[in-house]
Amino acid sequence: MSAVKGRAAVDVVTSHTTFTVAPDQLLGTPDGWVHARDSAGTVLAWAHARKLCRKRLTIRPGYEFGYLVGATCADGTVGTNYVSLVVNDEAFAAKYARCLSAATGLRARLEAVTRPSGYLGRDVPGFRVRVVSSYLADALRQYVGGDAHHMRQRFPRVVLRDRNVFDGFLDGYADGDGCRSRTWAGRVLVSANVGFLTELAQVIGARFTPRPQGTNASHLVVVDNWPARRTFRPERHAVQPKEAAWVEVLEVRERTAVGKPFTFYGYRLDPYPTFLVNGHLARQAW
Repeated sequence: MSAVKGRAAVDVVTSHTTFTVAPDQLLGTPDGWVHARDSAGTVLAWAHARKLCRKRLTIRPGYEFGYLVGATCADGTVGTNYVSLVVNDEAFAAKYARCLSAATGLRARLEAVTRPSGYLGRDVPGFRVRVVSSYLADALRQYVGGDAHHMRQRFPRVVLRDRNVFDGFLDGYADGDGCRSRTWAGRVLVSANVGFLTELAQVIGARFTPRPQGTNASHLVVVDNWPARRTFRPERHAVQPKEAAWVEVLEVRERTAVGKPFTFYGYRLDPYPTFLVNGHLARQAW
């Protein structure tokens, strides 16, 4: 750690917070390092500093991973630091728990619970699977575009890594928001999220006509022989979540010391010259 004195400082106001540094402090941008006094109008590399100390999972892509994502998109809840599934079907909950453990290494178990039923007007028995992991919660939110709400989530293109992953996704989503036809070989997926079903329909080469807004949820037919259409195209997407982001610099305000001078600190963990200031990437300027 090093320290220097100075009579001038700047307040860097970003979309995350405001921090005070020396005017010549180097800050990380997409175009390289810039001095803090010249950073107005740029974006800075930023990470949630507390999350850098959390346990990271090794997420294994495969059928179980696809099932985890599909079932969570259909019936799961993604909180700030947890992922849960509450359903009436014990077999569904048990398979979800097995796939979650296989894909992430987290210990998942079934819990018998009760929950209110608006249709029946009373509490009904159910089963819950819940794991605490902000890392997994962040990953699932990123897969669906940042918002895991069932009406706002996007189709998770991470499940297009290969057919094994995608088949798991279809099974998981159908177990949650679908049913098997009794008269023909296939399943019907039900959702009011039209954008989600539209993208999924393109992947399997199916025709999809959403119902008029304000009516019942739309239906997407998935026949068992959909692979014969040869519309599936593998895509490479990272399964590990990105822990860094960019934040905008809204303003840079100059400050002059009144009385005692400012003390500016620099840090170095050999051999790396970088450190974080309120989560913003910086490096030694002296």
